Amino acid sequence: MSDAAHMAHALSLGRRGLGRVWPNPAVGCVLVRDGRIVGRGWTQPGGRPHAETVALAQAGDLANGATAYVTLEPCAHHGQTPPCAEALVAAGVARVVTAIEDPDPRVAGRGHAILREAGIDVATGVLAEDALRDQAGFLSRVLRARPMLTLKLATSLDGRIATASGESRWITGPDARRAVHAMRMSHDAVLVGAGTARADDPRLTVRDMGAVRQPVRVIAARKLDLPEYGALAASVTDGPLWLLHGSEAAPARIEAWRARGAECISVPVASGFLDAGRTLHTLGERGITRVFCEGGGSYAASLLGAGLVDRLVTISAGVALGAEGQPALGALGVDVLAEAPRFRLVRTRRLGGDVLAEWDLAAP
Repeated sequence: MSDAAHMAHALSLGRRGLGRVWPNPAVGCVLVRDGRIVGRGWTQPGGRPHAETVALAQAGDLANGATAYVTLEPCAHHGQTPPCAEALVAAGVARVVTAIEDPDPRVAGRGHAILREAGIDVATGVLAEDALRDQAGFLSRVLRARPMLTLKLATSLDGRIATASGESRWITGPDARRAVHAMRMSHDAVLVGAGTARADDPRLTVRDMGAVRQPVRVIAARKLDLPEYGALAASVTDGPLWLLHGSEAAPARIEAWRARGAECISVPVASGFLDAGRTLHTLGERGITRVFCEGGGSYAASLLGAGLVDRLVTISAGVALGAEGQPALGALGVDVLAEAPRFRLVRTRRLGGDVLAEWDLAAP
């Protein structure tokens, strides 16, 4: 098999850690000796052990003389565990192939340097574009001090999320809803605005996917005016719940939600709303690398308007609701087409009777 084929295998392993390993990157590693896979690993829940450690333990003595395919440059710093670059050297690996360099200042080429200084043949840049997309959240936190943001819009054919009376369950079918749960699971946090929390009272948990590590549920509610009874309040212990609020939030409300088990976090207010950029930076400071935003329309528009949406997921159902239906996005203030947020289509797939499209933010 080619280097690209083995790296594709490593990338598929690394994706198993998405949403489960923050603030660490989700890495995959495959060890190959004499054309046979002798070890496989991916970053384990919570970020430890690393992919290379898992693969080396599985390979044992067979790692000596093997080629290691790693989706991100092996770490070079001493943290909770010794550096993976040194572990590869100690195991006698003969060659290391990586997809991309790690921009973390503690690594940033030092992992590759440790390998080369030990006489190991190092090649990098294999399936780099795929790795960059997989590592978008980790890279965003390192380079921009904020997580990657995915915005999901589930709409009718004409871009509506509810009828004029507010009826919205269910526009999309069961296959689409299961896909949404899988997307929640692959992100560190799920984010909605206060309007959606009040109107839908969502739990925002991953369900019907077996025993999984729940994403952090984040509600942006400037005044913390959320339902004190209902699904959200009853599910506080089902997974971490972070409530972002402004200075106007009543101390009694803050204390009441803290008593339930939620974490209340103050965020600066700008122009009467929670500052969107500061919101993401706050999540980044707490280790979040990937955020999955599920609306609502006004909050989604504010994130788009601020240029903070990195990835867009649209799910279109085969139903038309008309102009009187509720639009998926609030006002954006776009006067000319050139000012509109623009995205590049990555892939589409059918979900029962619905169509899912994934879009990445287009380069300026």
